[in-house]
Amino acid sequence: MSKIYKPVKNIFKNPIFKDMDDYDNLVKKFDENYEETWGELAKENIFWQKPFTKVLDESNAPFNKWFKDGKMSVAYECVDKHLKTRGEDIAILFEADDGTNIKLTYNELAKNVNKTANLFTNVYEIKKGDRVVVYMPMILEAIYTMLACAKIGAIHSVVFGGFSSSALRDRIIDAKAKLVVTADGAYRKGKPYMLKPAVDEAMSSGCESVQNVCVIRRNFEPIETNPKDSFYDELIQTQKETFQTVWFDSEDPLFLLYTSGSTGQPKGVQHNMAGYILWAKLTMKWVFDNKPDDTFWCTADIGWITGHSYIVYGPLANGTTTVVFEGVPTYPDAGRCWKMVEQHKIDQFYTAPTAIRMLHKTGEDEPGKYDLSSLRVLGTVGEPIDPPAWKWYYETVGNSRCSIVDTWWQTETGGHMVSPIASCTPIRPGCATLPLPGIQAKIIEQDGTPTPVGEKGYLCITKPWPSQIRTIWGDEKRFIKSYFGDCVYGGKPVYFSGDGAMIDESDYITITGRTDDVINVSGHRIGTAEIEASIKDCDMVASSAVVGKPHEIKGEAIFGFIVLKDENSISKDDLKIKLNKILKEDIGAIALLDDIVIVPDLPKTRSGKIMRRILRSIVKGEAIVQDISTLEDPNIVSVIEKLCV
Repeated sequence: MSKIYKPVKNIFKNPIFKDMDDYDNLVKKFDENYEETWGELAKENIFWQKPFTKVLDESNAPFNKWFKDGKMSVAYECVDKHLKTRGEDIAILFEADDGTNIKLTYNELAKNVNKTANLFTNVYEIKKGDRVVVYMPMILEAIYTMLACAKIGAIHSVVFGGFSSSALRDRIIDAKAKLVVTADGAYRKGKPYMLKPAVDEAMSSGCESVQNVCVIRRNFEPIETNPKDSFYDELIQTQKETFQTVWFDSEDPLFLLYTSGSTGQPKGVQHNMAGYILWAKLTMKWVFDNKPDDTFWCTADIGWITGHSYIVYGPLANGTTTVVFEGVPTYPDAGRCWKMVEQHKIDQFYTAPTAIRMLHKTGEDEPGKYDLSSLRVLGTVGEPIDPPAWKWYYETVGNSRCSIVDTWWQTETGGHMVSPIASCTPIRPGCATLPLPGIQAKIIEQDGTPTPVGEKGYLCITKPWPSQIRTIWGDEKRFIKSYFGDCVYGGKPVYFSGDGAMIDESDYITITGRTDDVINVSGHRIGTAEIEASIKDCDMVASSAVVGKPHEIKGEAIFGFIVLKDENSISKDDLKIKLNKILKEDIGAIALLDDIVIVPDLPKTRSGKIMRRILRSIVKGEAIVQDISTLEDPNIVSVIEKLCV
């Protein structure tokens, strides 16, 4: 068992959770009065224009309803609620790719959101329930658009600006969007790249529901204009800075966010208003010890759930300053992140293990050149973090004083589910630790039997929670099959995350990877994350992915795709010997690699997720039927196929 690191108490001032007794007491309160406790938290954290009459209605499970009959406004929670007492405090700190900074107060944010809401209603006739697709870079207007939709009751669907025109088209068609909001282009590593042509291509067929395309011009090269196009920068000038608050039902939809499905057809995950904003706000306060006078930086993109919950909705609902960053962490040099932490006095820094490994590789000693003493919490999200990256993050970036919150959650959960609480939870490298209060996370077998300590099982949530996915847009049957068709607990179907995990004698939870990323070797289930973590111990390896390959004796053998660090060169056979020595020592002979291929890169989504389904198809010699348009580099698939021949 790895070393335990306890929070450094003197860096937390008046935390909600002073120690584990506070955590245990709230968990006990939920256990004794589940609905009543959620109701109390909702009343404390949300302004109700009309009080709710029932906390949880499970009469049509799994289509559960929270805070029945309540009326509230997400836009009010994120903006207007703060104006009387904190209107001149900084809401958003925007840093452009070139280092330009804009500080926006809550008063200024309110005016821009109101003008955008007026534009959408007056010019584009957007009303409650209409879908608005947002295909934008990380700029202020993207935030205005999301909050304006929330103010109107329109349902926004943000599509990551790096997705292809075909991926964008699929999402527009599925959502039946009435309006598309985009920009002419964006900046990345000092160079402009165009977005509008992808919208034009998407709109060329099958997007009949779209009535208008609203374009933010950033003075890029001239763009082609079409009959449905109009320009935000022109139309916004005449819009009023006030907008009457509209109150919505607790269960009115807030947004759709499309996530990849195992079939290749994207799933429109629907989140609704009250439950989502409550949990986004609570997890900001609980997990990060975030206070209104803090500056919080999440490096994600708003095209992902992490950007929704921890760049926009969570920080603003909590009244904090949120950093919106258009650039990339390593441009113009490997010190960019740490320079920003020093300059803006960041309190909490939240990023992905992929980014941590990249920052470690490109600038191992860079953090020492900057004053990072403002930091008190470091977060990781998106994938399990490997021990070498964790150690560098903790010791070098955090100076062995910052708590690391290794957060497990999903697009479908809306917010953190299993995570340390920065101010009180003893942390263990690579371990998500404990379920947050109110979250009934269990490691079970498919029939509901508890999985023994130290063995891999299915990570399920056995009770509803407020920010739970409400449905897959337009496909209730797929919703039930995807999330409630695999596991039961207490004789009832329960939410199955699709992730495997194991629990230790301290009840700490470690994520072992997707259950479809489990390799069965001679009847032994081995998680890919476990194997890849050991491979990462090899000093020649930059990254890796392992999959199961059919084997006539073992059932499955382990096949590895290995990316070497730039300066390294080694034969395939010598590398395999080297890696198997490590694997035998770390896991055992059952985990030895049967075969490997050295590749220049892996098929990853823009968020850093490795698409192992594609790699499995390659090792089986199957045709690639998965959608590769959303990969960071779609061409890498054919490169890997040739190397495997």
